[in-house]
Amino acid sequence: MPLSDRDRRLLDFEARWNGHSGAKEEAVRSDLGLTPARYYQLLGRLIETADAVAAEPLLVHRLRRLRDAGARSHSHRPAM
Repeated sequence: MPLSDRDRRLLDFEARWNGHSGAKEEAVRSDLGLTPARYYQLLGRLIETADAVAAEPLLVHRLRRLRDAGARSHSHRPAM
């Protein structure tokens, strides 16, 4: 199934940004009309699809690596 317009906008938006900042969160709100939480939720689901990989393989693989690295670092934190 081809990417929807929203999916394409999410990937295009993410391709323009590197790193995380308050400016990005404001842009998510103004450019996409989404809360940052919803944006990252949708993006997380999107990067798991074969259609996203086909459309933007380098971006999707980079985002997966970043997500996986974050998950690994969180799992190695000592419990408080």
